[in-house]
Amino acid sequence: MSILHKIKAYLYDNTLTKDNPNDFIARTASERSLSVKQICEAATSRGGADVSASAMEHATELFLKEMAYQLCDGFSVNTGYFTASTTIRGVFDSPSETFNKDKHSIIFQFNQGEKLRAEIPNIEIDILGVAESSAVILQVTDVKSGSVNDLLTPGRNLKIVGSKIKVAGDEASIGIYFVDTATQGRTKVEQNDIVTNNPSEVMVVIPALAAGTYNLEVVTQFTQGALLKEVRTATLDKVLTVV
Repeated sequence: MSILHKIKAYLYDNTLTKDNPNDFIARTASERSLSVKQICEAATSRGGADVSASAMEHATELFLKEMAYQLCDGFSVNTGYFTASTTIRGVFDSPSETFNKDKHSIIFQFNQGEKLRAEIPNIEIDILGVAESSAVILQVTDVKSGSVNDLLTPGRNLKIVGSKIKVAGDEASIGIYFVDTATQGRTKVEQNDIVTNNPSEVMVVIPALAAGTYNLEVVTQFTQGALLKEVRTATLDKVLTVV
């Protein structure tokens, strides 16, 4: 089978597991995030779609809206390319206990389907070597919901795992920020709300963010054994959502 796709990746110190202190984790070299409109335009310009990009975009948005509606009614979805389902998180202490939003949560889970899985043999991975020594965020977990790289629960803890992400330095910009993707407004985590502050793991209390989507940034001068002269910023390559 011929190789149709190539993904470039760098290696980073593996701080997600503790069993081997000398191993690495591969992280895809960030490509831009594509919108529905951009994918539909590519489908017509590259993929030879027999409908206009605008018509395809309109139909796709209608499909996604209806899919979301059905998921909210508890139906599972299987598109062939991905499956989706609704999951209830949290423990019920007795048979008579009802759903409590302060204790329980609802998340939507998406997994690869058979058609997408069938494309994996067509992908070649190009390891570009060990990434230059800089701060990197590998994964975040919303402790309240258990969501990984997805949801944010204001007022509750967020676990940030990475490399060289300890918040340290004298510059005024040092800190952890949630950046609104729509307005670019920056909300800084108060110093007292940084619960854990280690090179590979930082735990913070999520600020009172409004509903929307956010980028997470860690701005620090930390490096092993000293402080850098200049600040550096680690940005999570996933968008986080407050519902």
